[in-house]
Amino acid sequence: MAMKAVLFDLDGTLLDRDASLLSFVSAQYERLPGLQAVRKEDYVRRFIELDNHGYVWKDSVYQQLIAEFSIKGLAWEDLLNDYLHIFQEHCLAFPHALAALGLLKSKGLKLALVSNGYGQFQYDNFKALGIEPYFDAVLISEWEGLRKPDPAIFVRALSKLEVRAEEAVYVGDHPVNDIQASRMVGMKAIWKSNASFSSASGADAIVEGLDELPAIVRSFG
Repeated sequence: MAMKAVLFDLDGTLLDRDASLLSFVSAQYERLPGLQAVRKEDYVRRFIELDNHGYVWKDSVYQQLIAEFSIKGLAWEDLLNDYLHIFQEHCLAFPHALAALGLLKSKGLKLALVSNGYGQFQYDNFKALGIEPYFDAVLISEWEGLRKPDPAIFVRALSKLEVRAEEAVYVGDHPVNDIQASRMVGMKAIWKSNASFSSASGADAIVEGLDELPAIVRSFG
């Protein structure tokens, strides 16, 4: 059956979150003198450790950093607010993202984003990548009141695109939230390989880079 839609995760799939976070944390350190009582290498390393690939929200990260490094003159709330408003300026897409999306769109495929996270924050990051014009629907967990791996958020996205599950492909980096969950509703699932996970059981295909994606989608029918 010919595919009619491709749905995407954001962090770790379209957004190179590791590179984006490293850029942001390094710049935040340079911008805020109150952080510079700590060695930059130590601050950046510990931030990335505590962040745990985005699975720990930044209120906890900043509170821990202030306590561990005895940072004075900066409240964790101020650091969090800075993160919320400035991170988007450091958002980096994975290589070939724009070309791959453009090629998929040129073949008449509908595109949607299905992402966990805080609504406005994730949407700002999505827009910062310059890929918004390619997308027909955007679903973010806070705004939808649903969170992956709940199948209902995938079903809602398919409804918005007016396609059936068997006519759609989902691309994501998380073995459970993306791969298992999308396959559970009947979609094909492509795993964007991620060093955080050794494998993604049940994936219909695996891509190392987004330049591989259009050919794999075509191969599904």
